[in-house]
Amino acid sequence: MKKIQFTIAGMHCSSCAVKNERGLKKVLGVKDAVVNYGTSTATVEFDEKKTNHRMLHNVIIKNGYKVITDQNKHEHKIEIQKELKIIRNKAIIAIILAVPTLILAMLNIELPSEIYGFNLSVWLVAIFSTVIILGLGISFHIGMLRQLKMFSANMDTLISLGTLAALIYSIWAMASGGSEFYFETGAVITALILLGRYFEIKTRGRASAAIEKLLQLGAKHARLIKDGKEIRIAIDQVKVGDILLVKPGEKIPVDGIVMKGESSINESMLTGESMPVNKKIGDKVFGATININGAITFKATGVGSNTVLAQIVKMVADAQSKKAPIQKLADRISGIFVPIVLVIAIITAGVWYFVTGDITKSVIPAVAVLVIACPCALGLATPTAIMVGTGLGASRGILIKSGEALEKGKKIDAVVFDKTGTLTEGKPKVTDVVVLDNKMNEKDILYYAASVEESSEHPLADAVVNYAKDKKVKLSKTTKFENFSGMGVSAKVGNSNLFVGTLKLMNKFKVSLGNYKKKFDDLESEAKTVVLVAKDKKVIGIIAIADVIKEDAVDAIKSLHRKGIHTIMITGDNQKTAEVIGAQLGINKVFAQVMPEDKAKKVKLLQSKGLKVAFVGDGINDAPALAQANLGIAIGTGTDIAIETGDIVLVKGNPSKIVEALFLSQLTFKTIKQNLFWAFFYNVAALPLAAFGLLNPMIAAGTMAFSSVSVVGNSLRIRRRKF
Repeated sequence: MKKIQFTIAGMHCSSCAVKNERGLKKVLGVKDAVVNYGTSTATVEFDEKKTNHRMLHNVIIKNGYKVITDQNKHEHKIEIQKELKIIRNKAIIAIILAVPTLILAMLNIELPSEIYGFNLSVWLVAIFSTVIILGLGISFHIGMLRQLKMFSANMDTLISLGTLAALIYSIWAMASGGSEFYFETGAVITALILLGRYFEIKTRGRASAAIEKLLQLGAKHARLIKDGKEIRIAIDQVKVGDILLVKPGEKIPVDGIVMKGESSINESMLTGESMPVNKKIGDKVFGATININGAITFKATGVGSNTVLAQIVKMVADAQSKKAPIQKLADRISGIFVPIVLVIAIITAGVWYFVTGDITKSVIPAVAVLVIACPCALGLATPTAIMVGTGLGASRGILIKSGEALEKGKKIDAVVFDKTGTLTEGKPKVTDVVVLDNKMNEKDILYYAASVEESSEHPLADAVVNYAKDKKVKLSKTTKFENFSGMGVSAKVGNSNLFVGTLKLMNKFKVSLGNYKKKFDDLESEAKTVVLVAKDKKVIGIIAIADVIKEDAVDAIKSLHRKGIHTIMITGDNQKTAEVIGAQLGINKVFAQVMPEDKAKKVKLLQSKGLKVAFVGDGINDAPALAQANLGIAIGTGTDIAIETGDIVLVKGNPSKIVEALFLSQLTFKTIKQNLFWAFFYNVAALPLAAFGLLNPMIAAGTMAFSSVSVVGNSLRIRRRKF
């Protein structure tokens, strides 16, 4: 199966999207098709042996729309700008002509001249209205004729029939010597809808700007180091393995690993965090991040579509093209809405004529029904909110994979955290250095311990060595290094015999322990790994090592509790260690000694109690639990960004981002519900009013035109909310 995505130009309402989606699904070999009116995109999964791109594109073209591919995307952007300018100019001219038309007609103003038995003002109203309806509004009528050829109907059909009905009736009334005309009705309706469409296209552009902004973040050029020379090349010429130089103030062109130099990098576009990150030899750097204060040379490891930025753009684009489950209801209604409205309009005209015997009193309510019922707002309600929500999330390092993920996050009762790498740093760090020899200080203890541990490959040894180096302690070479499995290490530094390890190691070599026990027990009770340091058969110090809690973890747990969300920690640690860490974090419940394969079972157990569960993990050994949870939140770092299991991916593993992700999910879904309520309420409430003759067609046109703008505007409010 192959999946492609392309843009469809010319869709004016959600019924257009539904029609194209149905057409694509009928093609032999198509497994699934989703057409999103808000983003104007079609995503199709199909069997290449049974169909191809051309056949799929032909369905759209046959329906009267235009297909935009990568090859003509640039031309399409130019066309959109031209179209926006044309619609704006048409709207301005229509309003300029409609205002005097409305004034002359509504106030019955008579000018000092008469032609063929009608006052000049009537002729001006008729001429201006005809220019507006048939000239400036010609696109509606062309669209209606296209649909008619296919025995179909959409928003253009409703507008065209409504305005033409008002115009034709008025011309007929003039020709038959009548005195009641409704030229201004069709003119004002056309002008208002043109103005509304202009604002809708403009505001939709703002809602969908997230991907465009992300793409603009990338560097355009790179400094290639070749044969000792610096060469400036275009970004698309960079290859994996190239050595690149980045000077202060410049953007990192692609992903890579630092080979030379040190600097601080602004990674806010990637993580949403404003604090710069220090980079040294061996550290990863990412394309589009900004080098602040030092020149660095790095080797390119990810270029083109393999960079973190490209993967983020793809994830956001995928999220915006997918439909939330709640949108399917709106689509089903939109798909049958236009035909139903046409029937209601015909019935309205028939009933009014039957009751009154007056064609005038039957035409106007029917026109109001046609105009009021355009389902634009209904089609924009969900996708615009998703576009804004996912775009904002991406800018804050929160990648929401789909509208469904937003819907899943609307109500979470419990958040289950995998401990390591989620609530803790995931690597051991020195937390305490205790001096037991009053002739020494902390640096002395670190000097002896780290000099010995430098020859070891154990993770705890790395923690000691790194801590000593951070403290600027210079280490010495050792001799007679020996490793004692499960106990520790020994070596000679100068003439001194050193032992670093467990109590068992000290007892093995009959080391004098001195007054160590109380401090040793205190540190162990804090769930820390305690290492004894001995010099010449005497313990001189204690080093405590632990997988430290992340800086903002406690605040994140408190924030969840304030929202009424229960917190649970899952870990493979022993019960005592787990309980200590859980108490430090303020976690409600702890599951200890849980094997990776049993995490999903714990999630299922919580769900069986009626809880909606979010699981937070690293997306690798936590995959089953992420999939089992109502909402899977995967922690991604660097090239791990493309984690497939989670519904939401956090670029940086800060626990505070989990709170933000849930808040953004709830806020976006709340906005979708608000949009759908007003879209449904508007149509349901207005249709009966129009049918009973209680709604002027011009007022109906104005409210219909601006209902779409209000839905998009409500969605854009998401960007202004504080986290």
